[in-house]
Amino acid sequence: MFVSSVTIRQASIADAALLAEIGGRTFSDTFAADNTPEDMESYLASAFSPAIQAAELADPQILFFIAETGGKVAGYAKLRTSGSAPSSVRGTNAVEIVRLYVDKDHQGHGIGAALIDQCFISAKAVGANRVWLGVWERNDKAQAFYRKCGFREVGSQTFMLGKDQQTDVVMERTV
Repeated sequence: MFVSSVTIRQASIADAALLAEIGGRTFSDTFAADNTPEDMESYLASAFSPAIQAAELADPQILFFIAETGGKVAGYAKLRTSGSAPSSVRGTNAVEIVRLYVDKDHQGHGIGAALIDQCFISAKAVGANRVWLGVWERNDKAQAFYRKCGFREVGSQTFMLGKDQQTDVVMERTV
């Protein structure tokens, strides 16, 4: 069942604490069961504080989009519009979906698709010809979602979760 009304808005500096909270919570909900508490604590502290979110929100090359439905935040996406892509990503102007998380109570209701659509619109607006992302090799549900959205696997890269070196599948799609 899809949500009938999803509002996607670009986040502002005022959303730093909100992004820290939903980012940490959704990341933990998704990955805590498969990782040690120490590695999770280390990663969450290095990625989701309000100060870190504020610095990222101040960066003009990073865009955050917040999905809301029924007056509640349902998820968010983080898009990096500059930087280098892995060599397996084709094209000369690729942007990265760094994060796309949907609150567990809102999964399967079209929130992720609405966020992906916003990322594609923003990628086109900055002149990108490809969108790429990394997704944990053990996150089959997310990989299936991205395939449904037109992404294909093109390689892999390392992701450090605390002290644990993990492998992300690199996926891309044209915009």
